[in-house]
Amino acid sequence: MNQATIRRRLHALRERRNVSQADLSQALGFNDRQTLSDIELGKRNVAPAELVRAAEFFDVDTGYFTDPFELAGEARFSWRKTGEGADDLESFENRAGRWIAAYRHLSRLKGESVNSSLTQVDLTPRSSYEEASAEGDAVSRALELGDVPAITLASVLEDKLDTLILNVDTVAGVSGAACQLGPLNTIIINRREAEGRRSFDMGHELFHLTTWLQMPPCHIEENGALPPRYKRIEQLADNFSSALLMPRHAIASLVQKLPIPADEAELIAWLKQGALHFHVSGQAVKWRLVSLGLLKGAAAERISDAALRIDSPEDTPIPTRYSRRFMQTLGWGIEEGHISVRRAASIIGTTVDELSEIFSEHGLKTPFDL
Repeated sequence: MNQATIRRRLHALRERRNVSQADLSQALGFNDRQTLSDIELGKRNVAPAELVRAAEFFDVDTGYFTDPFELAGEARFSWRKTGEGADDLESFENRAGRWIAAYRHLSRLKGESVNSSLTQVDLTPRSSYEEASAEGDAVSRALELGDVPAITLASVLEDKLDTLILNVDTVAGVSGAACQLGPLNTIIINRREAEGRRSFDMGHELFHLTTWLQMPPCHIEENGALPPRYKRIEQLADNFSSALLMPRHAIASLVQKLPIPADEAELIAWLKQGALHFHVSGQAVKWRLVSLGLLKGAAAERISDAALRIDSPEDTPIPTRYSRRFMQTLGWGIEEGHISVRRAASIIGTTVDELSEIFSEHGLKTPFDL
């Protein structure tokens, strides 16, 4: 048994269930609270019989404390909720946890890094929106995302910064999430959202991952249902994402080639064209111009969101499920016998046939015979 994993999960579950050390000590048959304290501090191991009693007390399987393909409360999630629904978010979070746990476990067995290279940016809840925009712009340049950052952001985060990106079918009402699991950072994106929304959400979640220590986000970010402190954090995240995806130099280059018109009808067309260029929404372009002083706020207010809506063609491709890096790791685990085909299919919620299809969608050889 991996005692470090058992210790972390036992402590996390006790705190999440609001169980005192004294009550759990009694359930485990300890004479005093100090024994449990020593376990949580790593000074004493958990005996098999004690682990069974802990599982019975919390009404979980013993595998909850030992299974490397479960997160069991070790990670911190922040979900971006965009509308009604998401009543089964807890269940979905458990599913997402299994994807991330599988990736972490198999990557370690493979000898690959699960330590994301993202650094914390110098922002706090007291930072101004202008400062958040400046950081987004600076991060875009530092990562060398180019003139259209939305195109390169995901690959740069995965390939250069070891940040796991998962494009998935989420529950209704959820557009994405950020997850911290020790040094491993993950961004989950609802692949069914419009392209502009997916781009903006990735930048938004990147903000949370790079500011988590200074301003931890809400577990569930829901518009209109956040306390003032968290609402400000979300606004800072939006300003960061906007500048990350539309850096000052790229906006200046676009404006030089295609000056911003004064006529409102022509301006709407310009904003839509800008949205297609940067792979973001028309609303995002509008407010980025305002923040840069290139468009007056009053003029922006006169243009409704509906007027800037861009309908995606029905044949617009959506991102392939999960990510190539994730599937490569899963495929390696299957080939090396670290995970069975059926367990792998169960973890990502597909049939064995569908699992084979996902490998093919990523241009990967299916690591098993059907």
